Amino acid sequence: MTGGPAEETGPDVPPPWPVPAAPAPEHVEPRHRLHPLSPALHGAKSLVVVIAGLSWSTLSRVGFGTFAAMVAVLALGATVLSVVSWYNTGYHVVGRELRVYEGLVWRRTRAIPLERLQAVEVVRPLLAQLTGLAELRLEVVGGGKTEAPLAFLSVADASALRTRLLDLAGHVPHAVAPETTAEGPPAPVGRPLHTVTNRDLLVSQLLTPQAFMLPVGVAFVVAQFLSEGSWSFIAVASTVTAMAGVLLQPVRRVLDDWNFRLDRDGDRLRIRNGLLETRAQTVPLNRVQAVGVTWPLLWRTKGWLRLRLEVAGYSAAEPDDRNRPDRLLPVGDLATGEMITAEVLPGVVVSALPLTAPPPQARWLRPLSRRVLGAGLAERVFVVRSGLVTRQLTIVPYARIQSVRVVQGPWQRRLGLATVHADTAGGAGAAALHRDLAEAWALAAELTARARAARLSG
Repeated sequence: MTGGPAEETGPDVPPPWPVPAAPAPEHVEPRHRLHPLSPALHGAKSLVVVIAGLSWSTLSRVGFGTFAAMVAVLALGATVLSVVSWYNTGYHVVGRELRVYEGLVWRRTRAIPLERLQAVEVVRPLLAQLTGLAELRLEVVGGGKTEAPLAFLSVADASALRTRLLDLAGHVPHAVAPETTAEGPPAPVGRPLHTVTNRDLLVSQLLTPQAFMLPVGVAFVVAQFLSEGSWSFIAVASTVTAMAGVLLQPVRRVLDDWNFRLDRDGDRLRIRNGLLETRAQTVPLNRVQAVGVTWPLLWRTKGWLRLRLEVAGYSAAEPDDRNRPDRLLPVGDLATGEMITAEVLPGVVVSALPLTAPPPQARWLRPLSRRVLGAGLAERVFVVRSGLVTRQLTIVPYARIQSVRVVQGPWQRRLGLATVHADTAGGAGAAALHRDLAEAWALAAELTARARAARLSG
């Protein structure tokens, strides 16, 4: 059997077929740890939780010495767990992902695709401000809550990582919020729109049901003590704790909205607020799904209102609503509210929106608030009004309407009524309650047509 000359395949002779070059090993940056003071801060927060969890009745049963020993042991255990957690927590950027590693017995790795990144915020709680640290919080499209908070980093590291993540996510430089400095989050840049005075903020929270009911509660407790002749430390401490719980919401609003400032920078709003926890947030206007206007009952004597936003990309199920950039105006008069609303929704005048009441038969379902209910179609927005004690107005641009539904309950069927829902990507939307059935179907058809036209023109 004959054949062609044998091909040499020795070590010094290259093979006759092309051999691809071996890929160079990809450089993977080392994992970074959180700041060494992170366990101390987490331990301090755990101590507060432990003390709050041990009730006054526990102190009365076991005595002060045993109570203090329990607190010390639990605090020590929490600190040890914080140190172990810090030692096993790390993060680094791999390609277009941020990977966060944590856990000792059960290891967990979270990979956050940066193309889904909506915002990265540098937040500085009170303890972080005292120690020169900051917390990095990530908002991801479709996330159930704020993702992978890195607590805590130095302010410089947090700012550098924030800039790097936004660059990798494809955000243009002018779209990101200003960097945080060692003194805390900076004042927003751009055109100033409004600054809420702290005096108005305090007065607005005094005009709340909690503040008005507090003297009544104190008088009731004092009368009970006088009748029983008991002024024990435990009873007084329990009363103070209960009263603090009543005032928690208004006090929290004051602390969260302290030094509230709103600025306009191109096609985005910049919001800065907070006393014990300062934060600077950026809200792109193209992600605003709706604007809500609220007139609490006691605020109407001063002509005050509150504005809130519904923003796409921020989960409505977020357990801590302070992570959602929905504050637009904590308190202000009508002129200020109309000015800010016009910045978000050009051409919309709150006091001139067309509203029509539901038909007379709706009084059987809403006997007191039928005349307050209203719905209307303006040039660019769909608007609904509701609320008897707390008046509410919801304004939804047609371009943000994702779907329209007509819903009819059993009592509505008997009365020939229906409710029209305009749903948005933010999950809130607006509902025109108890409209005549023929009007409801006509309204739904008109909303669908206007929403389609607005999306095509936009």
